[in-house]
Amino acid sequence: MIRVLVVDDSVVAREFLVHILTSDPDLEVIGTAHDGEAALEAAAQFKPDVITMDVNMPRMNGFEATRRIMETHPTPIVIVTASWEPVEVAASFHALEAGALAIIQRPRGIGHPDYETTAKELVQTVKLMSEVKVVRRWKRTPEDQPAKAPAVPLAGMETKATPAAVQIVAIGVSTGGPQVLQAILSRLPKNFPMPVLIVQHMAAGFMPGFGEWLTQATGFPVHVAAHGQSLLPGHVYLAPDGFHMGVDGRGRIALSQDAPETGLRPSASHLFRSVANVYGPKAIGVLLTGMGRDGAQELKLMKEKGAITLAQDEESSVVHGMPGEAIRLQAATYVLPPEKIADALAAWTNRRPGGAESG
Repeated sequence: MIRVLVVDDSVVAREFLVHILTSDPDLEVIGTAHDGEAALEAAAQFKPDVITMDVNMPRMNGFEATRRIMETHPTPIVIVTASWEPVEVAASFHALEAGALAIIQRPRGIGHPDYETTAKELVQTVKLMSEVKVVRRWKRTPEDQPAKAPAVPLAGMETKATPAAVQIVAIGVSTGGPQVLQAILSRLPKNFPMPVLIVQHMAAGFMPGFGEWLTQATGFPVHVAAHGQSLLPGHVYLAPDGFHMGVDGRGRIALSQDAPETGLRPSASHLFRSVANVYGPKAIGVLLTGMGRDGAQELKLMKEKGAITLAQDEESSVVHGMPGEAIRLQAATYVLPPEKIADALAAWTNRRPGGAESG
């Protein structure tokens, strides 16, 4: 049995979440808490396998509670929010910086057409996150924060795609994605000379808030992509809810509502195939942590067309499904942890005429 602690300041919400979670035979709710302080006490007392955490609570909010729990009793934490406002959603993502593993919308009420889907997603996420091995986050003062290590060019990373020719980076990612995207983008030079297109699997309604948080957390301008939008160097484009994202031959975003691929829209498969067909060897494809196999076969297509392809290694992945499938298919030119992926991107950038080290 997976032992769950439910934290929410609303009695109704707590009862609703308990009802959903206990409907699965593998889950047992071993306690509830009505605010962050009570959550700290319950985490110490019950030692749950996973915690669902509300954000806006009295006395101690979910962000502070997450930080304190990760410092004292490290536990997988899933943020469950009912808010759809981009500013509030962006604030919720800061809980990832404190050590939470995932953010998910609170399931719709019983009787709502999306109830079954959203309830199943909550149960699946709680089960999946309970398996993640978390580590203690040591308390730091601002003076203790380490300086960001500079990107180090990696030796031996030569491919038939010459760095001077690369024009675009395409990334596919799912479970565990926000943290790894933050880690990679934060490590890149701010004058990164290529657009970065990202398909991140995420609950509907969260993408604008996710974009705001990613902008704040990395310093890169992040946009929820629009059809026909021109691609600018050093800008990040997120596939919007319900649309596949690709590119046209004139350096613009191409959105479509074609049929879902492997049950997903947007899909990394669609993005990689589009980039492979338009840019060929002038592209870099990156497949990161996530459940399933979205993007794996199409990353191989990018490689076959001469693109540089990277997959996240198993040790650093929250879920190694997507990159693991790409590795199995021999679709990845390189298999690296996030910081090395960033260093590789920066190294190729540095070797470009007009790149980060040429000015």
